[in-house]
Amino acid sequence: MAGTVLKHQANQLLHNKFVVILGDSIQRSVYKDLVLILQKDAYLSSSQLRSKGEFSFEKDTLVEGGRLASMNNGTAYREVRQYRSDHHLVRFYFVTRIFSHYMESILADFERGIKPDLVIVNSCVWDVSRYGRNWDSEYRANLNKFFRQLKAVLPEESLIVWNMAMPLGKRIVGGFLVPEIQDKGPSLRFDVIEANFYGATLADDFGFDVLDMHFQFRFSLHLRTNDGIHWNAVAHRKITCLLLEHAAQAWGVELSSPGELKTDHAVPQSHIQQTSSSSLVGNKQVLFSTGSHSDQRRFKVPMQPVNHYNNGGIVYRHPPGPAFRQGQLMGQYNGFAPIFYRDDLPPPFTPGHPNLSAAPYWPVNNFVMKQRNRRPYNPYPRQKPRHL
Repeated sequence: MAGTVLKHQANQLLHNKFVVILGDSIQRSVYKDLVLILQKDAYLSSSQLRSKGEFSFEKDTLVEGGRLASMNNGTAYREVRQYRSDHHLVRFYFVTRIFSHYMESILADFERGIKPDLVIVNSCVWDVSRYGRNWDSEYRANLNKFFRQLKAVLPEESLIVWNMAMPLGKRIVGGFLVPEIQDKGPSLRFDVIEANFYGATLADDFGFDVLDMHFQFRFSLHLRTNDGIHWNAVAHRKITCLLLEHAAQAWGVELSSPGELKTDHAVPQSHIQQTSSSSLVGNKQVLFSTGSHSDQRRFKVPMQPVNHYNNGGIVYRHPPGPAFRQGQLMGQYNGFAPIFYRDDLPPPFTPGHPNLSAAPYWPVNNFVMKQRNRRPYNPYPRQKPRHL
């Protein structure tokens, strides 16, 4: 279960980082929520979630497509957005197919320009619905082409995260579902599950990280909107927290609670001098990790360094909590109260908020399917299917 990530934590984690998000309208909302959390602790409004192609969103810029061109629901629709501050660069590309001539032009931009530090990508629903009924073989071939070229273009230091598609509803109402394919609506949710398996398996084979959003939100269907496809602001903040927590683990840093210094494990003075620099804030010592993932721009995050290693891999401490075994029933999850469905959402992550119920919790990190250093959870078989 994802924790809460606040503005100052997101700013520290993504300081001097170039983030690229590729995908459909859900990925666009992922981009918007990330841009928002870099500026304020607030949720997206319903109008912000529904809007597309606008000239500006929260101080970002529409670079290409959208209202600068033709607004439509076709497969040729383009939208490129970018948010830039003194220390952050976030870019979004709207794509309707995982590999195409347009995707090749995007990869060419990566090859010629600045290499992104973090790439968050998913393309699934359009691929399985708008390019023919026998989509599976072509989708697998396009996944292979995309992953192969992406790995060739980006350096090994770039963190690439494949976001699995989220659960669809039984009844789907969406702009991409044109009248010609309306009959595919009831079965599309099953096609997405199959496509998720192909995408996750191939991404894992190429050495990329995978976040199983379908698994994460299987019991959070109350956060899905009435169109059966998109999700509300609370769901997208949870997605942002999952992504940022995974990036922090991959980069070897730990997101500490706001205003709290974790001291459950004493750090030897020799280890502090060798692996980190420190500064004093008030009466507390804030540690800055200087691990192997620091890039040429000297990325330093004010978080506690990890000081336990096992065969070269980082071993993360379990958060405090009951030592339940994985898979043990944790009780009924009541979800969020109706107040979270309105546009005037309350300030996020208020301690002791009466309308926020506790979610199921396991002491292990079971929301990451594959980590860069170790794999505590991987639901997919290691044997490669013959048809791949």
